[in-house]
This record gives sequence, C-alpha cells and structure tokens, in this order.
Amino acid sequence: MLILGGTRFLGRAVVETALARGHDVTLFNRGETNPDLYPQVEKLRGNRDGDLRALAGRDWDVVVDTSGYVPRVVRASAERLADQVGHYVFVSSISVYGDFSEVAREDETPLIRIDDTSDESLDGDRYGGFKALCEQVVADVFPGRSARVRAGLIVGPNDPTGRFTYWPSRLARGGEVLAPGRKGRQVQFIDVRDLGAWLVDLGEQKVSGTFNATGPEPPITMGELLETCRAMSGSSAQITWVDEDFLREHEVGEWMELPLWIAESGDPAWRRFQEVDVSRAVAAGLRFRMVADTVRDTLEWALVTGDPGAPLASGIDIGAAGMDPEREAELLTEWRAQAR
Repeated sequence: MLILGGTRFLGRAVVETALARGHDVTLFNRGETNPDLYPQVEKLRGNRDGDLRALAGRDWDVVVDTSGYVPRVVRASAERLADQVGHYVFVSSISVYGDFSEVAREDETPLIRIDDTSDESLDGDRYGGFKALCEQVVADVFPGRSARVRAGLIVGPNDPTGRFTYWPSRLARGGEVLAPGRKGRQVQFIDVRDLGAWLVDLGEQKVSGTFNATGPEPPITMGELLETCRAMSGSSAQITWVDEDFLREHEVGEWMELPLWIAESGDPAWRRFQEVDVSRAVAAGLRFRMVADTVRDTLEWALVTGDPGAPLASGIDIGAAGMDPEREAELLTEWRAQAR
C-alpha cells in the first residue's frame, strides 16, 4: 500500500490501520511533518508538485491519496502511478457540492464548477471545486479502479483544526456554556479512525465509485453531542441554548467561532449541510464507533497534546476554532438580560 502523505491526522489513521492488518506500507511525502513517525515503514521522499522521481520503477496494489487538492498536481501523480498501482483511493470532500438546500447525494446534487484553474488558491468555493476536478482526474486516469471518498468533518485525536475538539474541551472546562440554535438540530462528523479504516477496506476490496463519508449512524443532534461531552468529561457545566437570530445579530461566526453550527435562518444553500446522505458508504461497509468513544479519546488527546488551530496539511490556515471565553460570557449576559 502506497500512501501519499501519511504522517498527519487522516494519513496517520490510514497507516496505523494498514500496519495493524499486516500490510506492507510505503509513504511518499516531503519528510517535513512528523518525519520520525513509523520508523519501520519505507519512506520515499519527494514533492507531488514537481518531484515524483522516487516513485519510478515500483509497483503497489493500492494507493491512498490523503493529500490531493489541486487537479494539476493530482493528475501528475495519478498518471505517474497509472501503470504501477492496481487501485486508487482518493480522499475528497463533501465541499464539492454547490448546494445543500436539499440532502446531498452522490449522483444527484450538483457539484461546484471551476472553469479557470490558473488560480490555484484554495479560497472559498475553489477548495470544493478543485476537489471535484481532482475526483474527475482520478476517475479518468484509473477508469473502473478508483474510489472517490467525499469526507465530511473529520474529527478525533490529532485533529489540527479544533473544530470538533472545542466542544469536549469547552464542556470539560465547566461553567455556563453557550450552545447555538436548536438542540434537536442534526450534526455530522466522522471519527478519523473510522474513516481511515474504511479507506483501507476500499483498497483491500478494490471497491470503485463515489461515496459520501460522514456520520454518525444513527444520526445525532447537537443537544445529544453536548450532553455526551458533558458526561464524558465528568463536568457540571450548565448548557444555555441561545437563539440563532440573537447570534446572527451579534455577528457570531458560524462553523468556526461556534463549531458545528450553521444557522437555519441563514443562507438556504447551507441549511442541510449536516444532513448528507451516507447510505451508499454504509452499504459499502463504512462503520461508526460510539460518539462517546470519539468524545472521550479526543478530550484525552486534547488535554495532553492538543494543538487546535494549526495550519492544515494543504497549507490553509483556517485559524483557531471556538469562541473566546470573554466573548462567550458577554453574550450570555446579554442573552439573559434580553430574556427577562
């Protein structure tokens, strides 16, 4: 198994599953992120953008691509490997979809279209649009022998973004916690270890096709998630649900300042962003651990070694996730005053 990347977050989960199952693993990367991980694994050094020489003259059963963002770069590595690899597993994103006003399904929901690829920045819709183009490259170069996996929010230990970690950490800190919107609202995310294991499954079984990959199943609400965070941390935190119109009036940032929150009264194109259909992936073997296990393990990791807000492997610095404690206290004070 060849893994493009392999030393950060999702790549690590893939490597650890593959090694646990006894596969021969080779990593191809620049050697800049966690280079001392996996001393027992063969490591080929190079750069996907211009230096693929280390891949020459080798053959693998499967390649798992966790680090493809730009179609030109993905095409170079895919074409380099076309006659050397049996099956290609490409990690894409649900951000490929251009409209979440209805439940997103693989063959029904329109994709973001990018016609001008000369600007290779990944800002705004370009991230999702480029991922869609990368998927097409893989499908073209590996016809009938590739899986394109549209991942949702990936969470768990080693998460560099803090977008999920904020909630277990915040509930563990105790006190009054500002919770956004409606407690019965569905939220979606996938434990990095579940996704990593399934990517290896797809490679082992040579499964082809396009799949949405997020969860959990059965679905969970924001209220259930926060109660789980409180229970797993042993906290006596008080959860206060704040109306989303109040949050929008006070310009609270969706998704990043209050992770997992997207206003129902906001842009209708995002309203069902966390209701993506995953039935095809479940039918193909995707399984989910208990949310309590994800919360517990994420919290344990965060308390010891967490680094929320670090730049992503793609070089995109999304900034630190989560609400500043002083701002949270101010908003809660004003919310209570308004309610009287």
